[in-house]
Parts: sequence; C-alpha cells; structure tokens
Amino acid sequence: MFMRMKPITFFVSVFVVVTVLLPALLVLPYSSKSSFLLETKPKEIKRAAIPSLASTLAVPVYRTAEKKVEKVALEEYVKGVVASEMPADFKLEALKAQALTARTYIARLLDSAQGGNLPGGAAVTDSILHQVYKNDDELKKLWGDEYPEKMKKITKAVAETKGKILTYDGKPIFASFFSTSNGYTENSEDYWGTKYPYLKSVKSPWDQNTPKFVQKQEISLLDVEKRLGVVIQKDGEVGTITEKTAGNRIARITIDGKSFRGKEIREKLGLRSADFTLTKKKQEVIAVTRGFGHGVGMSQYGANGMAKAGKNYKQIVKYYYKGVAISEYKPDPGRSTAKQ
Repeated sequence: MFMRMKPITFFVSVFVVVTVLLPALLVLPYSSKSSFLLETKPKEIKRAAIPSLASTLAVPVYRTAEKKVEKVALEEYVKGVVASEMPADFKLEALKAQALTARTYIARLLDSAQGGNLPGGAAVTDSILHQVYKNDDELKKLWGDEYPEKMKKITKAVAETKGKILTYDGKPIFASFFSTSNGYTENSEDYWGTKYPYLKSVKSPWDQNTPKFVQKQEISLLDVEKRLGVVIQKDGEVGTITEKTAGNRIARITIDGKSFRGKEIREKLGLRSADFTLTKKKQEVIAVTRGFGHGVGMSQYGANGMAKAGKNYKQIVKYYYKGVAISEYKPDPGRSTAKQ
C-alpha cells in the first residue's frame, strides 16, 4: 500500500542525497588516481619555491682566448672565479670570503653597467683586467685527479654564501682584493686616487712568512733606464724616497732628478708591489719587494691567516672592508643578463 511521505521526511532525504551520496558517487570513479588529494592534509602540501632573480641571472663573460662571449649562471661564475683567484687549499672561511668578494665585484659591474665596451655585450672578461675565471672543463684539465676534492671545497664555500654580497649604504662595494700585503693594506686614494670609505689601510700581520711576502726580481739596467727615462750611473741603492703612504708603500721617489709615484715605478718596471727597494749592481737592477699586488682591499694570504687563527668569513671581510654589511643580492629586474 502506497504511503504518502511527510514533507519534513522528504526534505531530510534530499539533504542526505545531496550532501553525502552525491559527492561520494562523483569522487569514487577517480579515487584510485586521487589518493594523494584525498589522503594528504592541507598543511602537507608544499608550494614550489619561486626562484629569486639573482638565481636566474647569467653573467656574459668575454673569453679572451676563444674571443667569444660565454653566458654563465651567477653562482657558477662565482665558483669559477674563486677556483681561479684563490688556492683551493686555503681554509674554507677564506674561500667563503673570496666568494663574497667575487660575487660583489660582478654584482657591482652588472648593476652599474661598468663593464665597458666589451665585445658581444660582455659585462666582464675572464682575465686580471677584471676577475680571472675558468669554467669547469678548464679546471678539470688544470687540476687533474685533484679536481673532485678541490671543487667540492670551492662549491661548499660558494653555496654557504649563496646570493650574498658586500654593501655600503645599501649598494655593492668595489670589492678589490690582492694576493699578499706588506703588513698593511692601502688606502684606495693612495693607489688609485679615488677615495672609497670602506677601502682603508689596516694592519695585516698574517701575510708574513708566506711565499709571496718578500720577493726579488732582476731587471737589466738598460731596461730600467729606458722605461723610466733616466740614467743611473753609480752602483748601490737607486733613488730617494720622499714620501710614503699610510700602507707603508712608496708614495713618491726621486730617481736621477725625476719624481715618480711608487705606483708608476711598480707598473713601468713590472714590480710585484709598490713597497720596493732598487739596487744597481753593474748592469743589473735588483728590485726587492714586500707583498704582491696593489694592496687595496682584502689580502688573500691575510684572509687565510685570519681563518687559520679561527676567524670566520664575516669577520674577515668586515676587517678588510670597513663599515660594510653582508646583504642579499637583489639585481635590477630589468637587466638583460637574466636568462631568457
């Protein structure tokens, strides 16, 4: 016998069908393929990380030997510079400091378009004109069987400073560095004539007793006279030092009545440092130098000495670069060097 359903019972039945049975019927055919969505709690679903602009940046490097431009991912470029500019057997903290300087140096060039009129729109060369850079294949040939161990260490140093640069007033600094000090670094204005507030002379005692602290070069008397435009007649010490820099290098020296800057003598004679003595001995001039390089910024052997003494990379860079901060590199989003 047919019984008429009461209105309230009808509505309850419809509610059950709509809210319970219908969704189950819709999901059931796809349940075998949708177990992840069904079983995973919302908090366990992770969003894919959005890469930073710096991580997608490519550095256009002019390869001087091949005469071509090679685009290199930023962090790979930093690895190639650290591997080329600092001995891989240096302490890890020194290598980290070098990674910061290398990344900062190129960041400043990229952000301010200071690379110059290089071929193919390159921002930097692979030579000492900027920073020495070698790619992975070149390093494998250079290091041979030692490549895996050395590259593992370089990679660690770069990874542990990834994306970090040195800034002053929020801008990348001119992160100059050199091999070995004479016991002091140099004020930037004393060598280049340009004053940077963070490139100040500091003591660097860690460089002593390192391979490049004191070196001797022999140059023919004829070459010296020709390059300097002087005549040197008597044997013995050449020239009279008239002024020294804050970094204890020669600021001015007089030779045969002519006044020269220490930097000028260094460059014309190809000396390793502007802290030098010149001595004539018959037809030779013997140059004895202390330190190796221009002396401005971070001393690499000094950084390694600090690392050996227990200092970390942050302490190292903040010692050699005064008043700087370690910041995240945020390149100009309009840079054309971003990977396409």
